[in-house]
Amino acid sequence: MEQHSHDFDPQHDEQREMSLQPSRIQIRWLIRRDMDEILNIERQSFGRPWCEDGFLSALRQRNCIGTVAELDHQIVGFMIYELHKSMLRILNFAVAPDARRKGIGRQMVQRLVDKLSQQRRNEIVLEVRETNVAAQLFFASAGFRAVTVLRQHYDDTYEDAYYMRYRIAAEMSGHLPTNRIAGIDAA
Repeated sequence: MEQHSHDFDPQHDEQREMSLQPSRIQIRWLIRRDMDEILNIERQSFGRPWCEDGFLSALRQRNCIGTVAELDHQIVGFMIYELHKSMLRILNFAVAPDARRKGIGRQMVQRLVDKLSQQRRNEIVLEVRETNVAAQLFFASAGFRAVTVLRQHYDDTYEDAYYMRYRIAAEMSGHLPTNRIAGIDAA
């Protein structure tokens, strides 16, 4: 059922109040001096956090990009992703625990979705641990779909991962030009 602005939904209204104004969040490129704050968010967010060398190794790759979200000049989230010919692949993503459920992660993901149309890439992919239900639900609510299970995907555990994908093609299909000539019978 579609939600209309005049319908009362206490949960929806509560979420709206908790969301921050997009103008208060600044998303920018990650720089070296951000590393301490990013590592702190990483340690607070994951049972098996990346170390500084892991971040630096990823970011040294030619096709890897890091971004951070700032609120009042404090880093409250980050995203590390790879650029590929037809897709973007999220490698690491987290929002500080005290800044969650305020729309910061959604803004960061939307910024990545916006890059799809700008760079003519048509999908975003990522792997999510089977035990990370919060991330699964978050990405599903952002339009990602689990398309396969990667059995025993992680080196540190026998845990499976969900391979999740967001595709822009379905979203844009209504905006693609149609070939009117193809519908005319050749005489």
